[in-house]
Amino acid sequence: MRPSQIKHAVRHLMSKNRPVFIWGPPGVGKSDIVQSIADEDKLQLIDFRMALRDPTDLKGFPMPDVKTSTMKFFRDAELPTKGKGILFMDELNSATPATMATGMQLSLTGKIGDYTLPPGWRIVAAGNREGDRAAVNRMPSALSLRFTHLDLEVSLADWCTWAMEHNQPLDMIAFLRFRPGLLHAFDPAKRSSPNPRSWNFVAQAADGTLDADTEYEVTKGIVDEGAAAEYTAFKRVYKDLPTIDSIMLNPDKVAVPEQIDTLYALSTALGAAAKRDTFDRMMQYVTRMPIEFQVVAVRDAARKTKEVASTKAFVKWGIANAEIAI
Repeated sequence: MRPSQIKHAVRHLMSKNRPVFIWGPPGVGKSDIVQSIADEDKLQLIDFRMALRDPTDLKGFPMPDVKTSTMKFFRDAELPTKGKGILFMDELNSATPATMATGMQLSLTGKIGDYTLPPGWRIVAAGNREGDRAAVNRMPSALSLRFTHLDLEVSLADWCTWAMEHNQPLDMIAFLRFRPGLLHAFDPAKRSSPNPRSWNFVAQAADGTLDADTEYEVTKGIVDEGAAAEYTAFKRVYKDLPTIDSIMLNPDKVAVPEQIDTLYALSTALGAAAKRDTFDRMMQYVTRMPIEFQVVAVRDAARKTKEVASTKAFVKWGIANAEIAI
């Protein structure tokens, strides 16, 4: 399922008080999806990293009560006692079998020992797949059956939407549209490999403040040598694009490039630069591009600046290309 589908499904299942388990390889955004649901729905989020927990963190630490000759359990202070939120059992299948067993009891009944999960709280879990060579343990069937299991797939369209909203480098967005296979090329045999999380690290680390050689080495250390070399070469193409100002001054005369990589770069740059008062003029140039790149520019423009949807050029283009969903 695409990230946008996962979010919709998780919200639906939470409304039914059904525990959810999100499966996916490392670096595809499982934790980010849960965080975004909590942020958007104004819910508290407790990130309970199960791989780092002992059974007593859920069940409580046993302490003797001399007066009653019984044992009391001192609970972890992180467990919620009021309000509404998500108890996120991340890395659940990386926990020890004993810790997973305590999670099983809590996910089924909402209770463990004398602790009861407040009615406004829901349980969501996540973990890597066994085939990813991550440090995971096989989930007992009794625990697995407690959850509704959702498989997260990488989606370039969803990632581009997220990247535009979070101001990721435009040259990176354009590059991954040109080379979509490098958005997620996870290889457990390598020290580093491209995935959505690692590209975000590249955006943070290779921010233009390093010299070119050092920036390349840093990028290589995050996404591996092949992806780093391709991205570095693409950035040179991006720097040599016609300027947005030159296009706006002469939209009917500035040459439209023929190279595919340059077209991806230029259509992404145009969409990001779109403004309502200049959109009609921009579209004079965009409509000279191949239709697939027109779609990229128009889609990005509509997402970034919703006001362009009311322009004459947008309406005209939409009517002429009604069969194309943007």
